[in-house]
Amino acid sequence: MSGIMPTDKILVIVQLSGGNDGLNTVIPYQDDWYYKLRPGIALEKKEILTLHDQFGWNSELSPMRELYENGFMSIYNRVGYPNPDRSHFRSMDIWHSASDANEYRSDGWIGRYIDASCNGCAKPHLAIELDESLSLALKGEELNGLAVSNPVKLKKALSGPLMQELMQMPHEGSSNLSFLYKTLSDTGQSVDYLFEHSRQQRTSEEFPSTGFSNDLRMIASLINSGSETKVYYVSLTGFDTHNNQKNRQRKLLREYSEGISAFYRELKKSGNWNRTMIMTFSEFGRRAEQNASGGTDHGKANCLFLAGGSIKNPGFQPVEMDLQHTDDGDIPFETDFRRIYTSLLDNWLEADAKSILGKSFSPVLL
Repeated sequence: MSGIMPTDKILVIVQLSGGNDGLNTVIPYQDDWYYKLRPGIALEKKEILTLHDQFGWNSELSPMRELYENGFMSIYNRVGYPNPDRSHFRSMDIWHSASDANEYRSDGWIGRYIDASCNGCAKPHLAIELDESLSLALKGEELNGLAVSNPVKLKKALSGPLMQELMQMPHEGSSNLSFLYKTLSDTGQSVDYLFEHSRQQRTSEEFPSTGFSNDLRMIASLINSGSETKVYYVSLTGFDTHNNQKNRQRKLLREYSEGISAFYRELKKSGNWNRTMIMTFSEFGRRAEQNASGGTDHGKANCLFLAGGSIKNPGFQPVEMDLQHTDDGDIPFETDFRRIYTSLLDNWLEADAKSILGKSFSPVLL
């Protein structure tokens, strides 16, 4: 696999886990069918931030209004893939691996980007996930990204007597031990690197006191320190809203938007906003019609956000949404998510999207 030269551009991936309800996130408030299908959970006009003659945002996203009004956001409606799967685990695997619905892979699209990035010389910290465990998206064939929730704690764990003993074990002549040694060595070097960079640069912006915002603060600190990391991955969970959706989703969207807003302001102050791109996605959307429990069930296509200081195609993409004519009760997909991956790989990270994704997809305009 041919190598590429990493750029100074940064990709931050935000995963809204559980299947965020796109229709109550980006609201087609001019469509009467929105209110007919959702008599109990449709947002009232006072709960909608109108941004377009056909679409508005859930008002809990109001902290991000500045990004939209300054042309720093592209909002894609009806993003999905052919033959969608309603299982959380399977659909997330498809998004993580960038595979077809009937294809099963053990590596992810960012993992394959790491594999291709430096002809085998890349380090795990090229892509890091702010979590205790690593998502499939960051697992490659040759090298994985690094899952770390706290560089200080992880450094202490790797410096413990058990790890030190493992590092000193003889491994010559054993392919399994050699692989383990290399993995531990690469991980240890990456943790040392992140530990030092996390101490170098503190953030000046006030972030909310939530786990999600704490992760974004850590990412901002690493970006501001000049870290070599090109891809950061962070999740916000709880979006499986089969009941009492309105209140639950509003709380989560407020947590998301306040965190992103603080992150944006911090990177603007440090001069790093123009080289940062944020992609926010969820594994699937939800049914157009509410269920009997004041919630929504698993659906198909969904909205996806791109945000950054170098967005060339801001606004809503596309603007068509006809809830009278659904795909058997679901929002039909129009934009294959791998078209967005293609643009991020080719035009943002300057990689070879076709070799990483395994086939060609028409890019979108970033």
